[in-house]
Amino acid sequence: MLINLTISNWMSFRDKTTFTMIAGKEQQHSERLSRIDKYRCRILPIAALYGGNASGKTNFFQAIRFSKDFIVTGTQPDAVIPVEPFCLDEKVREAPSSFIFEILIDGDFYEFYFSVNYSQVLEEKLTQITSSSEKVLYHRQTGNKDPHFHGSMTDKKRMAFAFEGTRDNQLFLNNSVSQKLDAFKNVFDWFNKTLVLVAPDSRFSSFEHFIQEQSALYKVMNTLLPAFDTGICRLGGEEISFDSLDLPHSVRQQVMQDVKIGQALKLISPDNERIIIIRNKDKLIVKKLYTYHKDIAGNEIKFDIKQESDGSKRIIDLLPAFLDLTINKNPKVFIIDEMDRSLHSLLTRQLLDVYLKSCAKNKSAQLLFTSHDLMLMNQELFRRDEIWIMERQQDGSSRLFSFSDYSDIRNDKDIRKSYLQGRMGGVPNLLINQNLFQDIAEEIK
Repeated sequence: MLINLTISNWMSFRDKTTFTMIAGKEQQHSERLSRIDKYRCRILPIAALYGGNASGKTNFFQAIRFSKDFIVTGTQPDAVIPVEPFCLDEKVREAPSSFIFEILIDGDFYEFYFSVNYSQVLEEKLTQITSSSEKVLYHRQTGNKDPHFHGSMTDKKRMAFAFEGTRDNQLFLNNSVSQKLDAFKNVFDWFNKTLVLVAPDSRFSSFEHFIQEQSALYKVMNTLLPAFDTGICRLGGEEISFDSLDLPHSVRQQVMQDVKIGQALKLISPDNERIIIIRNKDKLIVKKLYTYHKDIAGNEIKFDIKQESDGSKRIIDLLPAFLDLTINKNPKVFIIDEMDRSLHSLLTRQLLDVYLKSCAKNKSAQLLFTSHDLMLMNQELFRRDEIWIMERQQDGSSRLFSFSDYSDIRNDKDIRKSYLQGRMGGVPNLLINQNLFQDIAEEIK
């Protein structure tokens, strides 16, 4: 689970900005909170981030994406680290960007911190937090060639070797796993497997498991899909030849190398066709995704996915993620940017209701999403500490705060009205009016 996230000097986040999933003292919807008795805290299962255009919501998402890519994929030798510091203030333009993730793994809290500039990792620290103390598992700092490992760490000789071989532009966490050290792999795996990011133009990365006919999830997906009033009665994948794919030779070779046995790769063609490639022993099986509708006689008619509306495609993209959240066999943390894009408010609300009804004190899945859909901003659906506001300040920097910061918001208050009236910030400061358009029209004439 994600506990806290702190960002500093990243894109529009000039100042140190902290986001938390630790629940406040209020009791509303308390039955769905995850309880961590060891640390005497309750963790939220959901958070909604609102704000005007260019307020920083997507920058928040990009900070997490950069961190995940830097931890899991790493960098090439001599490559520039793709940091994006706040550029509207020359005092911090060349300063490092820093990130702190506090996460829960198998009942234990871990804090992972790193600070970077374009050329190197300036500091990196992994701390295990117990109920009564903190244990620094390792600490790396610029200029200090001696690794600092906690006394309880075993196999320090191999660790020191991996530490010495870590490039300046690489995280030790990344290199330690590359060197097959298992001491910190649970933290690496959290970023690699538990943290799932879904951008507006992408979909849940495990989508391919939902169109394999032998999977139980395939049947569940096709049972639920007709309920969303898209006209689609089911999805299907039809096998095509790998050689028929119009791929450059280099990409073709990369695909053959990347797809491992039991795994799958998704491709989206230039004309928006969805292709799934699965390896079965030494053979690549390629399937093209189709949707099926029923005609007036009740017969199934096949459609290319590109013929579907943007809203239908968005449902197809997001439904597997909500199924994964609800089933909760291997709990994940989903972060979805612009979750409501192309979706009707009632449909988005239905997806959220299904997920929230599955949440309980012993569950550990989480959903964070950004949105402009004010129909969802109500206290029947969310707690106050589950609603966050992103606001762009006059100097161009972003400020992030929760509705729980306002002590005068009652449980029965219409928070949408207060938000739209600008009492809580996070709304556009519009300078456009009818007179402005008329003046411009006169000038054009």
